[in-house]
Amino acid sequence: MKAPCRARCVAVGSALPERRVANAELALQVATSDEWIFSRTGIRERRIAEPGAGLSPLATAASRQCLERAGVAASDLDGIICATITGDFVMPATANLVQHALGATRAWGYDLLNACNGFVAALSTAAAFIEAGRAQRILVIAGDVMSSVVDATDRNTCILFGDGCGAVLVEAGPADGRGILGFEMHSDGSHGDELCIPQSGSARPPTVHAATGHLRCVKQSGRLIFQHAIRRMAEVSDSLLTSLGLTGADVDLLVPHQANLRIIQPTAERLGLSMDKVVVNIEYMANTTAGTIPLAIADAVSAGRLVAGTRVLLVAFGGGLTWGACYLTWGR
Repeated sequence: MKAPCRARCVAVGSALPERRVANAELALQVATSDEWIFSRTGIRERRIAEPGAGLSPLATAASRQCLERAGVAASDLDGIICATITGDFVMPATANLVQHALGATRAWGYDLLNACNGFVAALSTAAAFIEAGRAQRILVIAGDVMSSVVDATDRNTCILFGDGCGAVLVEAGPADGRGILGFEMHSDGSHGDELCIPQSGSARPPTVHAATGHLRCVKQSGRLIFQHAIRRMAEVSDSLLTSLGLTGADVDLLVPHQANLRIIQPTAERLGLSMDKVVVNIEYMANTTAGTIPLAIADAVSAGRLVAGTRVLLVAFGGGLTWGACYLTWGR
């Protein structure tokens, strides 16, 4: 029988498209301005991929950087989980494309669809595999090419999203060592139509009308989603810490989903955290959906804010509706 272990996050990689789109550029196509967007969201610019580029090139680049930083060969991976709603194809999975590109010949792979909560969901799945003794190393990739599903003429959505991808290596470590201490996950499908892509699956197959009527693009009830997100992100963060016998004082760094600065700030306040303990990169990344948390982690590592031993709280909210949180100590 294998000894008990704890899943731990040991390295991160990131990849972004080269093209930067500032608010002023968006103001040329919809009725908006830099001041209007920034005051309501905290966003100044976003990265946008070239049309048809797909997610897999970004996912592969982020994965390679992550593995290099971890000092782990692709051939040592047991599995790859890719959280995304904008994979290259419905089939094959983007995880399979990355597995081939990396030469991870031993690894299984699949995609996980959980919108903005995708990274937390994929991380919880990887941790379950590892702590059950079913795997030693799993690469968790999370990212989206949201420009492929955004209506450029819809001011309610086109200002919010960007493209990007991150990857985190999760591996088995000592049961009493650093790593993931707990998760809390929730869903509420009764509000699913408040944030959705109306014509994107077998219930409503693609048609000419879907393409011309923008039904294959993201639609959201902005005010309702905003209210849900503020409530749920604060609730799940507080609940998880309480279940672990912890408080905001046990959090060195809060890494929240980057949907809106006006959602991030109340979450930190609820936990009694000053903003200098919060990772915020929405100003120049916008909302990359599943990619926001790993991209924020990568920024925190680069800035020296996240090092081995840092106590981290991750929290996200997204379409589904779905939300979740994870508490961990970073590194080996």
